[in-house]
Amino acid sequence: MFYREAGDFKTSYSNDSQTFPIKFDRYRYYFVLFVAFAILPFILTDYWAGRILGPFLVFSIAAIGLNILTGYCGQVSLGTGGFMAVGAYSCFKFMTGVDIWYPAVCEGSRILFFWCSGDATYEIWFQLPPLNILLSILMAGVITAAVGVFFGLPSLRIKGFYLAVATLAAQFFLIWLFNSASWFYNFSATGQITAPDTFVFGTQVTGAETKPWALYMICLVFAVGCAWIARNLTRGTVGRTWMAIRDMDIAAEIIGVNPLKAKLTAFAVSSFFIGIAGALLFSVVSGSAEAGDVFGIQTSFQVLFIIIIGGLGSIFGSFAGAAFIVLLPVALRVIGTDLLGWPSDLVEHFQFVIVGGLIIFFLIVEPHGLAQLWRLAKEKLRLWPFPY
Repeated sequence: MFYREAGDFKTSYSNDSQTFPIKFDRYRYYFVLFVAFAILPFILTDYWAGRILGPFLVFSIAAIGLNILTGYCGQVSLGTGGFMAVGAYSCFKFMTGVDIWYPAVCEGSRILFFWCSGDATYEIWFQLPPLNILLSILMAGVITAAVGVFFGLPSLRIKGFYLAVATLAAQFFLIWLFNSASWFYNFSATGQITAPDTFVFGTQVTGAETKPWALYMICLVFAVGCAWIARNLTRGTVGRTWMAIRDMDIAAEIIGVNPLKAKLTAFAVSSFFIGIAGALLFSVVSGSAEAGDVFGIQTSFQVLFIIIIGGLGSIFGSFAGAAFIVLLPVALRVIGTDLLGWPSDLVEHFQFVIVGGLIIFFLIVEPHGLAQLWRLAKEKLRLWPFPY
């Protein structure tokens, strides 16, 4: 009975168009933020921070980015894992110092000044000192945004299945590039990138000695910031141009929407968030990564499943879908392996069956996913116990 609009009067247009027009929704939002920032950091364990809440927040950011591109702008992308790899490797280079080499003595032909086709003696042409972890993550997002705009250029001519294939090609190309060019992993013999120990205000946030609350807090700050930015973008002029392109691009162009600007800004903002997610997953959550293992095609499909189950075109759906995908293996392991004694491989196969079945269910019955079910539940609560 307390979930009502009665007595909650609006005296200005800004109050009427706010994100949470019902007072109870605002209080619930503030309560969730209070619990997330003031209570959870003091009770977290290593398992909950590194295996559940950390991946949940990181994949929520990645899902927000993909939702902006696919859910709001209608541009299908299967290259999320590759763009996360761009963010991870960019963050690694900024954390360890960017050094650009050129062939001072080249016995073959010079290609683009920086590469020699034959034997060469290389010297440092430009060197950037290591950056702070926060700046490294933000710069990784900027680099990923630029890469996303480049691979988003085909969207000006193709769409639908053909655009999906183009982004899938970007996924395979980026993974091949990071595995082949040893410069990206600082010529390491293992081919992996490992985050060095970094500190924020005297607190270690990357490395083996990172406290659970520090890992959780840095992921939480970026998740809340990205969600706030995405929510305001989608509610404004930029978001309306994205949705106009999504609904009917020809009609949108007729009424004055610039498809070039709308599609490329969607790719840029989406890739920026995805790059931040990749940087956080590598540097803070995992500590080390290898492109093919962590950012392969399975990661791209995982983020796509998150927005399908959570709900296309919904910021809340990105968090709901990420929570479901992250918690499902944990719940199945507890129920299937610990309680029922099933083999672990059988439980893992059940995970694929459940996710696949839910994707089919939501695509047919409720295309807007868990976010729409939550909206319907709130509408029922606003009228309960009255029938209408």
